[in-house]
Amino acid sequence: MTLGATGAVSAAGHSFLSPAGVEIAFLLVGLVTFGAAIVTVTTRQLVHAALWLVVALGGLAVEYLLLTAEFIAWVQVLIYVGSVVVLLLFGLMLTRAPIGRSPDADSGNRPVALAVAVVAAAALVWVVVDAFRTTWVDLKGPAQGSTEASGEFLFRHWVLPFEALSVLLLAALVGAIVLSRRKKE
Repeated sequence: MTLGATGAVSAAGHSFLSPAGVEIAFLLVGLVTFGAAIVTVTTRQLVHAALWLVVALGGLAVEYLLLTAEFIAWVQVLIYVGSVVVLLLFGLMLTRAPIGRSPDADSGNRPVALAVAVVAAAALVWVVVDAFRTTWVDLKGPAQGSTEASGEFLFRHWVLPFEALSVLLLAALVGAIVLSRRKKE
């Protein structure tokens, strides 16, 4: 048994999805993720926005799996879906923010925000296309998003910032517990 291009194992050693099937799945998951992201930023209910954010971030994790970057996909699920969204929801609950529709959540600057978003998206697409126009990906050796390549790069070049960030997140967690346990005066 071997692991196929999509992460699916077959007895013959081939993946369950052909290269065209992977591309179609990638496109469909991308469309669902894009739709969830649009709903996330356009809904007027904060809790619904957080739940749609879970769908969008989960879709990104599936995209990483389709690109055979398993480690990055699980990091996406654990850190972003598991931690950031939960932290956002706890922040909403602890600050007693309005859960339903709130007129305070809409500043009336939607046209300006849309224009800024379109310009930022166009700039991002231009930068990515320009960066990869002449770049060739070396397919020999471990895949760039594989656990082996990511772990080697992370622990060779970024071990100190990684550990500093873990201490910072631990301090934030302790601070959140202290603030939530404080007695009302």
